[in-house]
Amino acid sequence: MTTRRNGDLFSIWNYDGTIAFEDIIRATEDFDIKYCIGTGGYGSVYKAQLPSGNIVALKKLHHSETEEPALLKSFQYEVHVLSNIRHRNILKLYGFCLHRKRMFLIYEYMEKGSLFCALRNDDEAVNLNWKKRVNIVKDIAHALSYLHHSCAPSIVHRDISSNNILLNSELEAFVADFGTARLLDPNSSNRTLVAGTYGYIAPELAYTMVVTEKCDVYSFGVVALEVLLGTHPKDLLSSSSSSLSSFDQRTRLIDVLDQRLLPPTNPKLVEDLVLIAILAFSCLEAKPKSRPTMQDLSQEFLAHKRAPLVETY
Repeated sequence: MTTRRNGDLFSIWNYDGTIAFEDIIRATEDFDIKYCIGTGGYGSVYKAQLPSGNIVALKKLHHSETEEPALLKSFQYEVHVLSNIRHRNILKLYGFCLHRKRMFLIYEYMEKGSLFCALRNDDEAVNLNWKKRVNIVKDIAHALSYLHHSCAPSIVHRDISSNNILLNSELEAFVADFGTARLLDPNSSNRTLVAGTYGYIAPELAYTMVVTEKCDVYSFGVVALEVLLGTHPKDLLSSSSSSLSSFDQRTRLIDVLDQRLLPPTNPKLVEDLVLIAILAFSCLEAKPKSRPTMQDLSQEFLAHKRAPLVETY
């Protein structure tokens, strides 16, 4: 469904039901602050319950930002990227509104918010047991593999961080926030301004300004370790050049795992956690060419998939 009024555009294309522009304005009381649930890189996020009872999330550019060319370009780019990709672990974009005073994206609503917030809240972190954490890392890997290897041209997210991984009511992970994503042109140098979140950016971007899929691989490695540790692995990153295989893996891992959870006892679960740690450190290699591809990682996880794990901590 697409409607135009005085040159404005309101488009819905990926939604099981109907959404009207007026429904969104009424549901948020014209984007009243009480419906705001967060602030993103270039706007605020609102929660809206539609007349059908369904809930959506709206990312709205602030009025002042609609006049900023760079932010407007990021907004339009996110629409362009997400309107052409489909993956179960990538946040669904239902539609958008391009209006002089109200510019917003309409997303699937994620009940549990960001992975960053879940890991930093003690009660929520405990709900993220080891099985769920293993599955979160695998979900992210499969989504990035899709972007890098199943899209033509390849899509590099450029801002993979725990803030941009959202969780639904089942604590499944979804990659979100594609405002800085970039389509890779094989015939271009792909030079870019540094984009991303401090602490997750691949080191080579600081001096080469060349964006490749391996930038996302590095960021994935940071997030994977963050899931295991329960906090950003800044103290480990400085020593990442020394391979995890150079010391006893299980002893090292048990020392750094999130202490808010009981140590895992299920043998298959321990095996999965060790595998994640090994692969995460391989993603942090200083030389981009030494890092695996996201397809390598995704296939590695699929190869180790066996009988379903029982719920265990």
